[in-house]
Amino acid sequence: EVQLVESGGGLVQAGGSLRLSCAASGFTFDDYLIGWFRQAPGKEREEVSCITSSDFITYMADSMKGRFTISRDIGKNTVYLQMNNLKPEDTAVYYCVADLLCGHTGMKYWGNGTLVTVSS
Repeated sequence: EVQLVESGGGLVQAGGSLRLSCAASGFTFDDYLIGWFRQAPGKEREEVSCITSSDFITYMADSMKGRFTISRDIGKNTVYLQMNNLKPEDTAVYYCVADLLCGHTGMKYWGNGTLVTVSS
């Protein structure tokens, strides 16, 4: 059974930091790109970031560049999203995703999401 289990969400004040984790199981981790989407209340899902499997090439949405960092630990089958200088507009449910390509909402595998709330 494929599982993507997110953790690390919570309530933080503006300017604070959180690190999200995504633990993957049930598929060959090294074969897939792993990424993050988010969905804010009343808004559509948007891609946050993605990282390739072998060469660790990363993509980051413009509004998060310089604040968020994605990384992956092959030995732990885990991907991280370090989020610094958080803003109230970062409030959303963050989903871990996996597929052979990034950048589309029809990603093959989705986690259940973890809620990030940033207070002003």
